[in-house]
Amino acid sequence: MPNGSIPLDRLVRYCEERLQPQQFTDYDRAVNGLQVENRGSVHRIAACVDATLATVEMAADAGADLMVVHHGLFWAKTTPWTGRRYQLIRRLMDSDIAVYSQHLPLDGHPKLGNAAQLATALRLGRSVPFFAHKGTTLGVQAKLSKPIALDDLASRMTAALGGKPTVLRGGGATCRRIGICTGGAGAELEQAAAEGVDTFITGEGPHWTAALAEEAGINVLYGGHYATETFGVKALAAELSKKFGVPWTFLDRPSGL
Repeated sequence: MPNGSIPLDRLVRYCEERLQPQQFTDYDRAVNGLQVENRGSVHRIAACVDATLATVEMAADAGADLMVVHHGLFWAKTTPWTGRRYQLIRRLMDSDIAVYSQHLPLDGHPKLGNAAQLATALRLGRSVPFFAHKGTTLGVQAKLSKPIALDDLASRMTAALGGKPTVLRGGGATCRRIGICTGGAGAELEQAAAEGVDTFITGEGPHWTAALAEEAGINVLYGGHYATETFGVKALAAELSKKFGVPWTFLDRPSGL
């Protein structure tokens, strides 16, 4: 094992114990866990939201041999490994890069999860589990002792995410019970309202949710699918770096969505 490196299987075991993916019923093709092996050791971690040819090339340029990602390689129907798909797997092999992916487990984790980390970035204080999904939860809810103005909350999101959120003003001018479920949960805002929040933060949603927000009497803030899901991979990579003494970097490749 090279100096300054950690066995890949040791890192994977730690991640599996920490994130408990077996507790989540994810999409069939999410394939949570180790998706691609390397030769067995890790000396630099690259965290990113999406595993694509572009981010694999960024990881190789950064000298990483493990990618920690939220959206892995196997979302669509399996297709022949030709063209850009071939270039992707060839780049992984030539650069000896492993890929470790967690989807819903890295949304709903109470400490490392996207929602929990975003709540911390928004300075919302203590949070509790929120947004039930097939026996577990995918988000967090903050119950504020002192309400915050909706416009102030939007300003905090701008600072935390690096861009202004889209605000659907279906509720009141102040927010007291704020639910967060990152990514593409906008179509489920009725569930958020049913769980008792007056304000729902997620990444994106369809056009018709503007009218639905008014009908449900709930404020909705869309911060961007990509932007709201940068937090979990960063938190996991930082924890791995601290525990195992290997450096990490974040590969920022925004989708604009």
